Amino acid sequence: MAARNNARKRAFQILFEADQRGTSVQNVLADWVRHSRSDERQPPVTEYTMELVEGYAQYAARIDELIATYAEGWDLDRMPVVDRNIVRLGTYELVWVDGTPDAVVIDEAIRLAKEFSTDDSPSFVNGLLGRFKDLKPNLRREDS
Repeated sequence: MAARNNARKRAFQILFEADQRGTSVQNVLADWVRHSRSDERQPPVTEYTMELVEGYAQYAARIDELIATYAEGWDLDRMPVVDRNIVRLGTYELVWVDGTPDAVVIDEAIRLAKEFSTDDSPSFVNGLLGRFKDLKPNLRREDS
């Protein structure tokens, strides 16, 4: 399980960096892959990290639309950048990735929020992803 934890953490870091730099997640992913292959001090970019980043990129507009709709009291651009990207990644994995239990996805997102964000962030991430978990059958049907 530690490998998946690390893959999620790296995927979050890539989304965060892309957001901060104002560039695409694909560009940042390519940079990370290139650096990991040319510098042994850089952590490897695993297949699962690539799947998460590329999958997020495929649904990015829909994910942001969902967050903007259901994050009560928060505009997407005013949301803390760390929280925004944790929720983006968690939403992708929760709604569009089969094979990982919903509780694991939510727990991992909460863990990232505890590690990288504020004291209030874990409950915010939990509440929003919990809502998406409940709405998941309808969200998937809407995208069919």
